[in-house]
Amino acid sequence: MSGRTYRIEDLAHLTGTTVRTIRAYQDRGVLPRPERRGRANAYTDTHVDRLHQIADLLDRGYTLASIKELLEAHDTGRGLGGILGLVTEVDSPWTGEEPSRITRAELTERFGGASDDTAIAQAVELGVLEPVPGDTDVFVVPGPQELAVAVELHAAGVPLSAIAGHLRELRAQVEHITARFLEFTTEHVFARRLDGPHPATAADAAEAASLVRRLRPLARQTVDAELARAMRASASRHLRRRLGGRVAAGTGDGMRPVRIPADTVRAVETLVGAEQAGTFVALAVEREVRARMLDELAASGPRRPDADEEA
Repeated sequence: MSGRTYRIEDLAHLTGTTVRTIRAYQDRGVLPRPERRGRANAYTDTHVDRLHQIADLLDRGYTLASIKELLEAHDTGRGLGGILGLVTEVDSPWTGEEPSRITRAELTERFGGASDDTAIAQAVELGVLEPVPGDTDVFVVPGPQELAVAVELHAAGVPLSAIAGHLRELRAQVEHITARFLEFTTEHVFARRLDGPHPATAADAAEAASLVRRLRPLARQTVDAELARAMRASASRHLRRRLGGRVAAGTGDGMRPVRIPADTVRAVETLVGAEQAGTFVALAVEREVRARMLDELAASGPRRPDADEEA
């Protein structure tokens, strides 16, 4: 055997792990067995590299079972570089936002000056804020935009508890949309590259990583476009329900609500569309008023001269 060798105790110290953990990894099949040299086990730099790879994948949230599959790809000659490149691409941030930091005092100021430990605890639970170890007065803000939205909603009068509840509900729905998008892209894009009859190669994994980079903005663009469409349609329907059939009539600063039967409003919407209904009604009323004024003028006829004028 060429190269440096290590006892298990030295390997554990060098890689920041424990003897017990190394043996557990061997039992799970994620770490190769050492070579037997006489009465001692000999570990090499290959074991050092493998332990670092395992630690990195565990930090990314992978289980030992999935790590075993990844490493078996390497051991069977499919190449670990491309697969780890795909892992890195998927695990990298899906937004250009940079995390920031905020103090407890700054949070209090941004939310109207009233300290609310319960709201802060809810924000931490939801991941909007992350505690800084050793400093209870400073928090990491992973997504500053999300915090900014909460600040604006609170300034508009929405209670913090309602904001937290809405975020929980919204997050569950977004996670469902995300799962469906991943199922869709896996079925139509990735399956034929990674789940074919032959083992995926490093080139297959590298191509998949490239596709992730291309699909990353498409996911957000699709959601943004559909959200805009749904908000436009839903907001219009919601407003009509809240108004109960009232349509603003008049123009300029003289606009005021006028109650119109709901059946009439629906008929107008069918004719010209919901977005143009108010304008149509206002113009129709204006045309009717002008027509009646013209009728009155025509009915009155020319002004006849009085007796003094005739004389």
